[in-house]
Amino acid sequence: MPQNTLHVENSAVIVGIDEAGRGALAGPVVAGACLLIPELEHHPLIADSKSLTADKREEAFIWIEQNCTYGYGIVDGCEVDASGILACTEKAMNAALAMIEEHVTPTYLLIDGRDKFWFNYPKSGVIKGDETEPCISAGSIVAKVTRDRLMIEYSKEFPKYQFDEHKGYGAPQHIEAIEMFGICPLHRKTFLKNINVAQP
Repeated sequence: MPQNTLHVENSAVIVGIDEAGRGALAGPVVAGACLLIPELEHHPLIADSKSLTADKREEAFIWIEQNCTYGYGIVDGCEVDASGILACTEKAMNAALAMIEEHVTPTYLLIDGRDKFWFNYPKSGVIKGDETEPCISAGSIVAKVTRDRLMIEYSKEFPKYQFDEHKGYGAPQHIEAIEMFGICPLHRKTFLKNINVAQP
């Protein structure tokens, strides 16, 4: 096991949690959670979601759906404006964890990163945990695929912004669209302070 894995009893029920969309200019923040099972440590597609192609992430997510206990949580961009990204990330993570709790009670959590989010269970933050802890890697895949699917659907409703291409992040064509067309209901106004947003 990775050296930074917390050593706990064999009977421990460990859940890894990660998020996607935290730095996006539009769309929700989405968290993914996955229960640690031995098969995760040896599956070739269980890796940091950012290191996988979109097709490989989809393949990995299908495997997770079929073989793992997992959950996801979604918090809309308008709530990010109202409550802040950290509070919304914590809310999404707890929602993902609640789906796990429908099937099993965790005993320990591994959270990607250093932020001190609140949970009902003991936990450890793991820097670059999405690269080193299989259950966090799986959580990152759940979060990324779930969010990407949402943004692809949103692109049909708001085609001018090409959300299917950049998933709401600050890509040049996204910023250009904001400067040309203004914002849509998916945009996080508090994230656009340095962009010359077109006025209606």
